[in-house]
Amino acid sequence: MSESVSLPALGESVTEGTVTRWLKNVGDRVEVDEPLLEVSTDKVDTEIPSPVAGVIEAILVQEDETVEVGTALVTIGDGSGGGEAAPAEAPQAEAAPAPAQEAAPAPAPAPAEPAPAAQEAPAPQQAPAPAQEAPAPAAPAQEAPAPQQAPATPAPQQAPAAPAPQQASAAPAAQQAPAQEAPAPQQGGSHAGTSGYVTPIVRKLANEQGVDLASVTGTGVGGRIRKQDVLSAGSPAAAAEAPAAKAERQPLETSPLRGTTQPMTRLRKVVAERAVVSMQSTAQLTSVVEVDVTRVARLRDRVKGTFQEKTGTKLSFLPFFALAAVEALRAYPIINSTVDGDAIVYPERENLSIAVDTERGLLTPVVRDAGELDIAGLAGQIADLAERTRNNQLKPDELAGGTFTLTNTGSRGALFDTPVVFLPQTAILGTGVVVKRPVVISEDGSDAIAIRSMVYLALSYDHRIIDGADAARFLTAVKARLEEGDFEGDLGI
Repeated sequence: MSESVSLPALGESVTEGTVTRWLKNVGDRVEVDEPLLEVSTDKVDTEIPSPVAGVIEAILVQEDETVEVGTALVTIGDGSGGGEAAPAEAPQAEAAPAPAQEAAPAPAPAPAEPAPAAQEAPAPQQAPAPAQEAPAPAAPAQEAPAPQQAPATPAPQQAPAAPAPQQASAAPAAQQAPAQEAPAPQQGGSHAGTSGYVTPIVRKLANEQGVDLASVTGTGVGGRIRKQDVLSAGSPAAAAEAPAAKAERQPLETSPLRGTTQPMTRLRKVVAERAVVSMQSTAQLTSVVEVDVTRVARLRDRVKGTFQEKTGTKLSFLPFFALAAVEALRAYPIINSTVDGDAIVYPERENLSIAVDTERGLLTPVVRDAGELDIAGLAGQIADLAERTRNNQLKPDELAGGTFTLTNTGSRGALFDTPVVFLPQTAILGTGVVVKRPVVISEDGSDAIAIRSMVYLALSYDHRIIDGADAARFLTAVKARLEEGDFEGDLGI
């Protein structure tokens, strides 16, 4: 029995999507909620999970094809027929098409080193015997894992066995397999040891780095393995060579895109169109202030260890900037407003859009009711949204409804920039890199030069409704809050 999986509705205004990449092939086994493919829409790039378990029979839409919501994408069939016809070989029939599951031990010893496979794997040696007794039901179970069983073909000729001991040998095979299952999730499974869901991007990086995901401890939300975890778990030899490599100048690598012509992605087209519309329909300018965040830096250095232990999130400067901004938005709501014809709309809450740099382009997921959160709440939500944005796991609604945007341009070393306001919002705050440098300070009525942690804050705004004085008042309030540095009662730990 087969079932078709269709393109689901990915947002109220989303009517079509483009298949960007298939994560499974024909003949692969999939489980419920395991990602099947990646789809790009006007609002978000996301993964489509499988609603059923089974074996992929046919892929109906190819990569780079654009189809409407409701179009059938793939056909998934029931892969358990062979096991029902021959109960004695059920453990092996289930194991063959599903190497990623913990209950699929039998094929594991076969692709391992040849010598141990011949000595300790009685179950694979028995595999052809049932197939000879009942060839019809056994055939579907052996279509997908043919490459895995190829090394085991000489085994039946050396030690053919009767069906009776085959059942007894299945149990030891199941006990030996878990130690060799680790690489399976990198080939398309959805789990790595006990680390939970692993995204295709992380699996690809792990393969490139030669990292065993089963040995990696995830530091993401819920123990999820992130890119940083894979990079940190590189080979000891590479880690030992790292200090020496840093001492030498590393030349920039030439990009393979040099000298080529590439079509715009769907996301890039949408961002380009909205940027042009925003610049042509609004009057935008930028105001900049310089802020001394030395007290914030000292507080952060003092509590970041405890903060990460209690919340599971690293403490950066961004949550402090976010808290100071949403507090100022409450006092100066014109910065949080929108234009509706000839009217100015003042939202009743502060929904903070966070600009996230991804491989596909810039996206802005929304922290809702940011004005109700403390430092721990803001840090946790920002980290979670950023991770899911980069891994194509955002829901379209999580990109809508923002009233004000915060963009951390300093994360790539920029002192400041003049960010573009995207409609219907009327302002965006850019935070530059925090740097230590000598500045003149006043102590006890006299001037002195001291090393301080400094940052530039740049507010771009729509001059149709926000005046320069409004922008200055907002920035001055944010500056005063950060320079005061009194955030201990707002940490939330």
